[in-house]
Amino acid sequence: MTIEQLNADYGIDKQLTFVEGNGGFPTIEIANEKATARISIYGGQVLSFQPISESDDLLFLSKTAYYKEGKAIKGGTPICWPWFGPDPEGLGRASHGIARNRLWNVLSTDTTNGGDTKVILGFSDTEETRSIWPQFFELTLEIVVGDVLSIALVTRNQGDQSFLLTQALHTYFTVGDISQVTVVGLDKTRYIDKVDAGTEKTQDGDVAIAQEVDRIYLDVPNELVINDEALGRRIRVTSTGSKSAVVWNPWVDISAKMADLADEDYKRFVCVETTNAANDVVEVAAGEEYRLMAVYSAEQ
Repeated sequence: MTIEQLNADYGIDKQLTFVEGNGGFPTIEIANEKATARISIYGGQVLSFQPISESDDLLFLSKTAYYKEGKAIKGGTPICWPWFGPDPEGLGRASHGIARNRLWNVLSTDTTNGGDTKVILGFSDTEETRSIWPQFFELTLEIVVGDVLSIALVTRNQGDQSFLLTQALHTYFTVGDISQVTVVGLDKTRYIDKVDAGTEKTQDGDVAIAQEVDRIYLDVPNELVINDEALGRRIRVTSTGSKSAVVWNPWVDISAKMADLADEDYKRFVCVETTNAANDVVEVAAGEEYRLMAVYSAEQ
């Protein structure tokens, strides 16, 4: 569908417009009375969200991100689905599944009674996806842009047998200086330390980042807070449908090796991911659905 047709079918006057984004991917630009946002149809990915009250974007987006078919966009809210991390069956399939590097479809756009902007995107099985993951599914992404950003990932099993999945909203948050950031809410929580060969440990106090961090936290509370002293704000992450969370920062060496990250980018973001990961595996019965949701808000 062309940009012109998308605007004719789904544009909202003075609030929501479709434009040709980087790489030629159709992109939604939102500007309502509460916030601005940008959503890539490729990957079903929110690239930017900035409440009117905030001087900085809540989301981090790499200036050297790839915008190419088959590549994931580095930043915003990538979707890992139907598995998180390496191929769980060891078949050589791409890490993080099939949803973050394919075009989605626009299903609807609307303005809520409260003045928020709602976008629903869809991604369903095809012959190509079934050759990778042999399941019949319908995936929808419900995005609401207002004073807060709400994202719900809904998996519907369209087949005649249940399937298992792990998944994540692999969200990159902008911070002023990673050395002045703590993630609050995980004290005394068990985690799998992927930097230390998957050793299970227990968090002591708030999470501070002074080296590479890649941890899957288990049995987490439904609210975590990113305390950012440099920008003088807190970002609150509230989740439903999730019992695990990931905290990730690549630090110096990995950031330097990634072509789609600038060498110093590790200082400017932290990933706090709403997940079903590790032992937090979801079973979706035939004909049923599962909802993973995160709400992001900022406060001074």
